[in-house]
Amino acid sequence: MHILLIGFMCCGKSSVGRELAPVLGMPFRDLDRAIEERVGPILPFFQSEGEEAFRSVEREVLEGLLDGPDAVIATGGGTPCERDNLDIMLAKGTVVWLDVPLDDLMPRIERAGGDRPLLHGLEGNALRARVCELLESRLPIYGKAEWIVQANAAVGVVADRIHAAVKGLHPR
Repeated sequence: MHILLIGFMCCGKSSVGRELAPVLGMPFRDLDRAIEERVGPILPFFQSEGEEAFRSVEREVLEGLLDGPDAVIATGGGTPCERDNLDIMLAKGTVVWLDVPLDDLMPRIERAGGDRPLLHGLEGNALRARVCELLESRLPIYGKAEWIVQANAAVGVVADRIHAAVKGLHPR
């Protein structure tokens, strides 16, 4: 079974996934990087083709990863919120929500979130308002994950928390 990491932008899914995968003896796949292999950089694609086209490609790439060998997969922040993506993810793997409180998340987003299509060009209060709006709509979906892991800690600590939660599912 796959381990699928979900959570808001900049919560650490990719960093934690890269650390967690070797501990579980599994490969790591990053959904956004796999999408980029197909369409190039996400922001220009999103801007020129629109969100609907991006979500279609995202869905196809997600299905391809889920049909492949078991892996730790870092998803995009909106991936589980589209169509029935979360249902498919739950059927094909163990879904883990990396939960980071807003006050810990905002500095990460301000530092590294500028390339995110849904936040592009926003700063200050406008950025915080948009993050709050997206987070509010996504929290009920994230909350359907099988495991919720507090992720406002060092990458290694978060990976250890996930490993502890899922180790019975993936013996070394």
